[in-house]
Amino acid sequence: MTASPATSSTSTGSSMLRLHGLDLARGLALLAMVSYHLSWDLSWFGIVDWPVNGNDGWQAYARLIAGTFLFLAGVSLSLAHGSGIRWRAFLRRKAVILMAAAAVSAGTWYALEASMVRFGILHCIAAASLLALPFVRLPAVVSAAAALLVFSLPFWAAGPAFDGPLWLWTGLGDPGFSSVDWVPLVPWAGATLLGVAAGHILQRPGLREQAARWQPHSAFSRLLCRGGRHSLAVYLIHQPVLFGSLWLVAASGAIEDRTSRDFQENCTLTCTAGGVEQPACARICSCTLSTMKAEGLWDKLLASPEDTGLLSRMNTSHADCVQQEFEANPPQ
Repeated sequence: MTASPATSSTSTGSSMLRLHGLDLARGLALLAMVSYHLSWDLSWFGIVDWPVNGNDGWQAYARLIAGTFLFLAGVSLSLAHGSGIRWRAFLRRKAVILMAAAAVSAGTWYALEASMVRFGILHCIAAASLLALPFVRLPAVVSAAAALLVFSLPFWAAGPAFDGPLWLWTGLGDPGFSSVDWVPLVPWAGATLLGVAAGHILQRPGLREQAARWQPHSAFSRLLCRGGRHSLAVYLIHQPVLFGSLWLVAASGAIEDRTSRDFQENCTLTCTAGGVEQPACARICSCTLSTMKAEGLWDKLLASPEDTGLLSRMNTSHADCVQQEFEANPPQ
């Protein structure tokens, strides 16, 4: 999720000191991210019934992963530019991240339309790094104080003035949309600023040299370090591979479509509770499900179950199916 450099211009003699521990930290964060996205995909396809979207524990796990990447982006920013901002390297890296963010937005727009990623983790890393850049030349305490200020903003600066999609990047209002990945500057830029402060501490005399002595020894740690060095590529590739693989398996019929089955059962129970006979309810619900799938609404609703527009269209389909059922089989 971060493409920030893992090295800085601080050197011993003429050689740059690479911190493999920082690569390892990014690799572990990538591993956690892959585990979360795999769990989300398994839930989305109905292979497991884990409440990945709504459970507080799962949401805390996702926030911890995002915060870790933003913190590490701040550490890397501080190490790379703490002794002088290297504008060419910074702008080149920024361009790469922005292009990757644009690719994520375009891809999710194609796949999810209304639930596309408008300001996700990559957008936030790009913007937060720009915001934090002036702090790499200031004392660590200044970065830490700025982080606390950002973390406090939701408690005193948020309000209806920031509602709507125009201000979605701030995080201070209700954007008015549902997205699979929304990581606004508030409070997330605070994690990057904390990372900058940590990077300042890491650059104290002798401390960086001591940290640079650690080397990965096991095959697993070397693999994690390699992933951490190429974290942006891993981020861009892993979800299409995971989701695409599960989609192919589901399309082959090897996976039971539990989401459709659960919808059919719950819809039928609700319908019969309203006084309609069970066979008629089963036909109405089957008609509703078939209509939603034929119109391409079913997958979108699974991805964004709280989207009011999709729910409204589902209710319209259900009402049409009720009318068709009663016209074909009038109540006696």
